[in-house]
Amino acid sequence: MVSSWREFWDRDTPIYVSARHKARHYAGLADEIAALVPHPGAVVLDHGCGEALFADRIAEACGRLLLCDASPRRRDALARSFAGSPRIAVLAPEDVAALPAASLDLVVANSLAQYLTDAELAACLRDWRRALKPGGRLVLADVIPPRLGAAADATALLAFARREGFLAAALLGLVRTVLSDYRSLRRRLGLTRYDEAAMLARLCEAGFTAERMPRNLGHNQGRMAFMALV
Repeated sequence: MVSSWREFWDRDTPIYVSARHKARHYAGLADEIAALVPHPGAVVLDHGCGEALFADRIAEACGRLLLCDASPRRRDALARSFAGSPRIAVLAPEDVAALPAASLDLVVANSLAQYLTDAELAACLRDWRRALKPGGRLVLADVIPPRLGAAADATALLAFARREGFLAAALLGLVRTVLSDYRSLRRRLGLTRYDEAAMLARLCEAGFTAERMPRNLGHNQGRMAFMALV
């Protein structure tokens, strides 16, 4: 039995309903992150990057891209995929804690906060705050508000699938997800949720000046994104 979200993400998961779903998700996310890069020489950390299939698009927009994921399996795959990319490095979470102070221009943490405890998020905020340069930015995205349920997530996925041409796969994938252990894990382990005021308060307590962004990263606009400045 899977005992943690970290263990869940270190294996094949039912989250992506098809290869096209996965590709369109990561391609769109890479383009959104690349658009956030403040200047061509920026050092960027994508914390909780997942498979980062199109990380080379982000690397083209910045000077150095650091990809961090808690899954050893994913880190190995990322290191193989981008072995020929001198601008890209792959880190474990403990490596982020060891980054030099004031060494980053931008940190993006997308779809990460829900899988962390409140204490774990606070530790990440301290690490990111210390590693960001004066004027640096943190984008904390895909934050789940308290009343957003699985039905809303499913509706957002189907709308995305209709736009991107994998609707039939999405319908079948939702059935597979219901029958998989992801649903039971959501009940057993839970997802950490924040309303807008609570997340802004946590960012302020960590030493950031923050505001909610007009749009979330990715397709699910029922979730929230925040911009935090050092």
